[in-house]
Amino acid sequence: MATDAFPPVVAAQINYLLSHSPLSIKIDQMWAGCKYSGLLDRFSLLIPFCLDYIKWDVIYNAQCPLAAPDIIFGPEDENFHPFCVTGDEGDFKLPKNALSDWNSKDPSRLLTLIHELRDLYMFYQKKRIGEVDDDRLKFEVSTILSREGIEMYMSSGVEKPEEVKFAVPLLDMNINKMVFGCNWRHQQKIFLQVIFPVGRKYVSAPPSAPRLKLVSSPELKALFSIEDVKLPPWLDGMCMAEYLPNLEETLAGLILDAVSLIDVRRRFIEALAPAFGRPLEADAVFCRKATFLAASGVFTFLSALLLSNSVPKATANFDASKFYEHFNSQGAPIRSHLLSEYPWSPRWEPSQMVERIFEFLVEECLNFKKYCTETQLQQQ
Repeated sequence: MATDAFPPVVAAQINYLLSHSPLSIKIDQMWAGCKYSGLLDRFSLLIPFCLDYIKWDVIYNAQCPLAAPDIIFGPEDENFHPFCVTGDEGDFKLPKNALSDWNSKDPSRLLTLIHELRDLYMFYQKKRIGEVDDDRLKFEVSTILSREGIEMYMSSGVEKPEEVKFAVPLLDMNINKMVFGCNWRHQQKIFLQVIFPVGRKYVSAPPSAPRLKLVSSPELKALFSIEDVKLPPWLDGMCMAEYLPNLEETLAGLILDAVSLIDVRRRFIEALAPAFGRPLEADAVFCRKATFLAASGVFTFLSALLLSNSVPKATANFDASKFYEHFNSQGAPIRSHLLSEYPWSPRWEPSQMVERIFEFLVEECLNFKKYCTETQLQQQ
């Protein structure tokens, strides 16, 4: 993201925030407070919170860039006063915070401020939820607060019912260290989102089951897709403290299985070498792709094998395909359709599987050669 239009000291703080924060903070909008200054000095931040984003505006002054910024919170958080404490004698400011000793020459100051405010916002949301007159929610909160990293958020509006959202981190394991060679910047995590409607004591109907959804870090899809996980049912009278252990046990087994399949796919790609030669390129981390150079006489093409996370565990989940590429006389690439059906069985040994695929590819090569020739003739 270009920050050259900001004053240098402000640009340094923005760049430090985006590159050093463990959170995936984004800038949504940038604008200038004074159209005659020629410099931008304010922007909107999208800050991850409770599996969603909260939007805060950061207001600097281009005419006085050394001054600390103002932070404008969302309209639904008008009661959020992070650096004020309400006591018996009224409100008073906290004696020390990220703004009280602001140093514009320190590029880390904005990051420190945003993270401090986010921590205070988390405390503010917990306090709001603790004040809700709902025995079920009070019980849920009391039973899971001992788990580290839980975030909660209370949403309300004129046209929608009140709800309390929980983001519960699952699995006490370091997934990043389980995948050798991966360059994930952020720690990969899996969360359970639990959404409870706020109940009312005068309603006699039994409490309904919460809405449940698994959410993971986007990069985790390269190893494991949570979309394929079927959540266990939420039984009547159940609470989160009862629901989570079985879910975590299931997820832990699936993650370990997914990691073990990397080696299976690696051995399969290595088994291709005697028939296909060494790959031109290959996914060395997750072993989901390998590209080979093939030839039939002077006809040369590329063949890429794409492997899904479940390969080669079961045929039903097999999602491999072939991809070819050739160049016509004008240098434009000619590509065939993807092939997802060819000889395959998880019961075959790798050498037998490679032999069957090679025989299939020899026949398919003739079809693709004919297709390329016809395409070139049509372009003349």
